[in-house]
Amino acid sequence: MRIGILTGGGDVPGLNPAIKSFTNRMDEAGHSVLGLRRGWGAMICIDPDDPRSISAHTMPLDPLAVRTIDRTGGTILHSSRTNPGRVAEEGLPPFVTPSESEAPYDLTGHAVRVIERLGLDALVAIGGDDTLSYALRMHHEGIPVVAIPKTMDNDVPGTDYCIGFSTAVTRSVGFINDLRSAVGSHERVAVVELFGRYSGETSLVSGYLASADRTLIAEVPFDMDRLAAMVVADRAANPSSYAVVVVSEGATMLGGERVESGAADAYGHRKLGGIGETTGNLIKRMTGIGVMNQRVGYLMRSGPPDVLDLMVGTNFGTMAAEMLLAGTSGDMVAIRRGVYTTAGLEVLAEGARRVDVETFYDAEAYRPRVRSLVGKPMFLS
Repeated sequence: MRIGILTGGGDVPGLNPAIKSFTNRMDEAGHSVLGLRRGWGAMICIDPDDPRSISAHTMPLDPLAVRTIDRTGGTILHSSRTNPGRVAEEGLPPFVTPSESEAPYDLTGHAVRVIERLGLDALVAIGGDDTLSYALRMHHEGIPVVAIPKTMDNDVPGTDYCIGFSTAVTRSVGFINDLRSAVGSHERVAVVELFGRYSGETSLVSGYLASADRTLIAEVPFDMDRLAAMVVADRAANPSSYAVVVVSEGATMLGGERVESGAADAYGHRKLGGIGETTGNLIKRMTGIGVMNQRVGYLMRSGPPDVLDLMVGTNFGTMAAEMLLAGTSGDMVAIRRGVYTTAGLEVLAEGARRVDVETFYDAEAYRPRVRSLVGKPMFLS
């Protein structure tokens, strides 16, 4: 077989280990692997009649090519948020004539022709629910597909764990605790904004493990007056006269909306970010206390994977190879109840997973509430 593999959406640590283990297992079984550059973008940027175009958007993979990639973060295949099923006017390649009269254009037919031209027998898609939703589309088009879930938000349905989550939390806890030096020295309030569009799990777990005073998650709108009063009390109760607030970038104030900017991407998402600064500025205005606003952002997913993401990424890659060798299509590797397993891509119809607020969050006190852990999922998901 000749298998194509791609990474889509935001990069996270653990992608390269998955690419490496998948490539090594397929090579061991006597099959070849072709890396597709920039996620699903390769499917619309490749001109099947132009060898130079093919070369620019693909990367042959073998054990030598992937020998050291697991030591670094990101993805050697690069990534994009391209959706061949919804291509904007400015993203339409000059060598494609769409059947639709106006954007967005569905270039799935072209994507299928590219797959045929490359001689691919199957695809492996690594990504979050957006990237994997198009993998399901490919499966419905008759292309054999296996998927690997990744996202630092850990919100892909059908699995308790996604590549990138552990490293994001590890980085965030470290940054939050490091920031205590500065915020404590100046007796201020730290407001730390973390990634998390619809799911607040990354903020929930990071705030929990870093012992933040208050944690605002995407699932529960917060009252600014109540939060300000809580922060004043938290600071007064601290011998070093400071307080720490962690906030998901997708969090909202009561009656407000998510803070977004820019144009929507191919999946309908606008860029998030800014709720932390808005919240911090309001705390300062309402209380008179100095505030340090810190948006951790891309640092959460930069650098090499921690041990858990190295292990899960490696094992997910091997599992994907074994599934293809067994003739599987339309399934995703997964972890459920602490056990490696699989799930049908149809599970994506359930929508992104959310924090179990009733079980793991105090919506009145704006902080994690973790009790009676026996029988609860390891990642508080």
